[in-house]
Amino acid sequence: MNIDPKAQSFQDNHKLMIGSIVPRPIAFVSTKSTDNILNLAPFSYFNGVCSNPPTIMFAPARRGYDGSTKDTLNNIRDTKEFVVNLVSEEIVEPMVACATDYGKEVDEFKISNLTPINSEKISPPRLKESKVSYECELHSIVDIGNAEPGAGFVVIGTIVMFHIADDVYKDGRVDLKALNPIGRLAGNNYTRVFDNFKVIRKIKPD
Repeated sequence: MNIDPKAQSFQDNHKLMIGSIVPRPIAFVSTKSTDNILNLAPFSYFNGVCSNPPTIMFAPARRGYDGSTKDTLNNIRDTKEFVVNLVSEEIVEPMVACATDYGKEVDEFKISNLTPINSEKISPPRLKESKVSYECELHSIVDIGNAEPGAGFVVIGTIVMFHIADDVYKDGRVDLKALNPIGRLAGNNYTRVFDNFKVIRKIKPD
C-alpha cells in the first residue's frame, strides 16, 4: 500500500505515524512561565541529538483543534530553559494526568500531585519522582509547517546538568531494570522494555 500524505487529513497522517514510530520515549517537560507559574507536560516525539555537547530534542505540536502553541513551548521561548524528566512506570498515571490541555494559569504539578524540586543551574524545577532528569538550556527552535493544526516545532536543548537516582546509575551505566522506563505506542497504549535481545556490531570494517 502506498499513501500520499497530501491525499489525506493530518489526523490520518498522525495516526499512521504514531502507530508505526514505536516505541517512543517520553519527555516529561517541566517549565516555568515569566509569571512564575509551573508547567509539566509529556511529549513522545523525543530523542537525543548528540553527546558533545550533550543535546536532546523534543517536538511539541500545535494544538489539533485550533493550531495554537502549547504552554511548554511558550515558556521555553520566553525563558530559554526547561527540564526533561524521564518517565518510569511508577509515575505513568500522574504523567497522563498532565497530558490534558489545561489553561496557562494551571500548575500541572498540583493536578498530578507530583513534586517540583529546585534545579541546580536553571530556574524551572525538575521532577522529584523522576529517576533521570536533564536540566536544559535552549539551543534553538525549528518551526515546521504552517501556523495551523497538525504543524509543530522541534525544540533543541543543551543539557547543562544530569540528575540520576543513585540506584539507577551503577558502575558508570544506567541500570535499565532500576529505571523501569516506559515507551509510548498508539492510542492509550504503552510498553515496557524488558523483552530485549542483543546483537553485536563491528566497530570498524575489516
